[in-house]
Amino acid sequence: MSTDVINFGCRLNIAEGEAIRSALGDAGDVIVINSCAVTSEATRQARQAIRRAAKQRPGARIIVTGCAAQIDPAQFSAMPEVSSVIGNREKRDVSALLGPGAVSDIFGSFDTLSPVTSGSDHARAFIEVQNGCDHRCTFCIIPYGRGNSRSVPAGLVVEAVKAAVARGQQEVILTGVDLTSYGPDLPGAPTLGQLVERILKHVPDLKRLRLSSLDSIEIDERLFELITTEQRMMPHVHLSLQSGDDMILKRMKRRHSRAQAIALVQRLKNKRPELAIGADIIAGFPTETDAMFAGSRAMIDECDIVFGHIFPYSPRAGTPAALMPQVDRATVKARAAILRDTSAARRAAWLNGMIGSTQNVLIELGGQSGHAENFASVRLAERLESGNMAGHMIKARITASDGTTLSATRI
Repeated sequence: MSTDVINFGCRLNIAEGEAIRSALGDAGDVIVINSCAVTSEATRQARQAIRRAAKQRPGARIIVTGCAAQIDPAQFSAMPEVSSVIGNREKRDVSALLGPGAVSDIFGSFDTLSPVTSGSDHARAFIEVQNGCDHRCTFCIIPYGRGNSRSVPAGLVVEAVKAAVARGQQEVILTGVDLTSYGPDLPGAPTLGQLVERILKHVPDLKRLRLSSLDSIEIDERLFELITTEQRMMPHVHLSLQSGDDMILKRMKRRHSRAQAIALVQRLKNKRPELAIGADIIAGFPTETDAMFAGSRAMIDECDIVFGHIFPYSPRAGTPAALMPQVDRATVKARAAILRDTSAARRAAWLNGMIGSTQNVLIELGGQSGHAENFASVRLAERLESGNMAGHMIKARITASDGTTLSATRI
């Protein structure tokens, strides 16, 4: 039987899951559940996946790792289906993964953080350059699953990018738990902007560089200039905004205001109009009134958010927000649905505006779909015949949109 990894959560977790899959190879009948703890729903889904996996493959060894396992290992070790629980520190070690189980202190000392790269059979490589978080947003449990902020030395990142390009991966996405906090723990305290400059300088054959979620208040002038002027930096920025109301932002312990977020997006779009904006927004945070919610809804239009990641708030035990006055669940779900509909309408209009244009598309697994530079999803009318799983970069004429995906023909 094969070794399978079931990933939940962020791109960083997915990259780590791909690395686990590669490292375990043909370890036998093994299923790894790489869990997420960002919401209570994510943890519930991991438990469901464990039970489902045990039913489908009753003889398999089930290993649970990831943030939910790090934060609350006891809930998983108590499940009869689970063979072992592995912490986030230990999951980088194959011998630990296949051992009896271990979850160490995530805030303990660490060796130099090394980059983790997603599987070589993908057209795009996710490369971890940062892990952990030093901030304590009142809704977030993730620092207790990931520990304090740590950065990968720039030289190791450059080597990882070179290796990805050598494998034929034409796009690299830099990932991290708090990506824009990259560098202060390293000698000389380099910034994320300096890391990006170094990658672009030392890996000239890299066609595309993309960044995962950014904290808007930490985008300094150097990084701003690279995003808006460097053509190999993809015109797509995903921001961790969370709310469009100043009081809610304060109660979340975010470090930006509504006006600062809007001003940043305006500056970005003024300098590089083709930039596509994505954002994380939480609906129904404790104490959120109808007026406060209206501010978040309006921000989708004011910030031209075409990739809205909408999360209905759910309390996490151990976080300050869980002790605040809660919004009733029906209202939370209704507000999340409204935000999703607002974001979807914005995205559909944006995609319709690209009909008739020519886009550079990186074709991904399957040979018939991929992403444009602005991260719009594109599906070709024809399938490209090729054994190269790393993908092709092609020019495509956009012919139609269904509101979520563009249709195109190869030029």
